[in-house]
Amino acid sequence: MSLEIIGAGFGRTGTLSTFTALKELGFPCYHMTEVLLNKENKSHIDFWNKVANSPAGEQHNWEVVFKNYTAAVDNPACCVWKELTKAYPEAKVLLTIHPKGPEAWYESTISTIYFTERMWQFKVMQAFIPFMTKFGNMSKKLVWNRSHAGTMSDKNAAIAHYNQHIENLKASVTPEKLLIFNVKDGWEPLCRFLNKPIPDLPFPNVNDRAEIKKTLAGLTRGAYVIVGIGIILLLLLIYTVYTLLT
Repeated sequence: MSLEIIGAGFGRTGTLSTFTALKELGFPCYHMTEVLLNKENKSHIDFWNKVANSPAGEQHNWEVVFKNYTAAVDNPACCVWKELTKAYPEAKVLLTIHPKGPEAWYESTISTIYFTERMWQFKVMQAFIPFMTKFGNMSKKLVWNRSHAGTMSDKNAAIAHYNQHIENLKASVTPEKLLIFNVKDGWEPLCRFLNKPIPDLPFPNVNDRAEIKKTLAGLTRGAYVIVGIGIILLLLLIYTVYTLLT
């Protein structure tokens, strides 16, 4: 297989619905869920850490992660859309945008996937669990610092970067190879762009906000367990030292 569709839209721009739609159209699709939940892709987090730790623009053996896919949307793939367009020059570029505009995109991102930066509970898990360490490093270096240019802590700067990202795509990709896609427009523009018949079913409307919130609640519980164990061990250490000295 070879990538035919490169998703350049940021996370939280309808990428999960688009991911579901592309699979329905016959395109095996890559998404952050493939990194986190697909057991066959256990090594992918190491690959993306290598990318995160490398200079922007550097080429990698992309087939390590994309060999079973013909499309890729969402993080982390969208972070390297420029590199992918060079590696797969025949591929079309799909730029998803948030259905309710840049401000809604920002609020959605901050309240969900930006947890790797804003939650102390994740930092605790990151310090003790190797997968979380790798995921945190990839997210910080590749997603928030490179793709978003370190703007997410400033709403105005982040929205300006979001808008500039769209303009950059328009300037870099020829019109016949670029679709700026809003999921509320449904099947028609996507199928026309990909030369596929329109399926006889509603366009997917998948919002994983509730699932992300559940995951964040689990992270919070895990962090408190780790902190609790740490306090117990510290108290035992203090007691042991006190016993030895008295």
